[in-house]
Amino acid sequence: MAWLLVVVAGLLETGFAVCLKLSHGFTRLWPTIAFCLFALGSFGLLTLSLKKLDIGPAYAVWTGIGAAGTAIYGMAFLGDIVSTLKIVSISLVVTGVIGLQLSGSAH
Repeated sequence: MAWLLVVVAGLLETGFAVCLKLSHGFTRLWPTIAFCLFALGSFGLLTLSLKKLDIGPAYAVWTGIGAAGTAIYGMAFLGDIVSTLKIVSISLVVTGVIGLQLSGSAH
């Protein structure tokens, strides 16, 4: 269950990163509100998961999901440049996230 919380927290991290861009420096109300909600949810779920998981793997998985998700979202919906190197690099991040999750760091 703790790993599920980390995964959802990582997805929420993607949401807050995207909303941070869409807020244009916190000058747009709704993206700013969404940023705050996603950030609170993400940090809250990560905090809960850390009651059962080691900090290193949990934090790495959280940031890995957020980074990969944000990069994928940017390429799919925000016009970020798509390249083979980016796709390979994101694949490596995802592979690392899976490896850390499988490392079984639950107490």
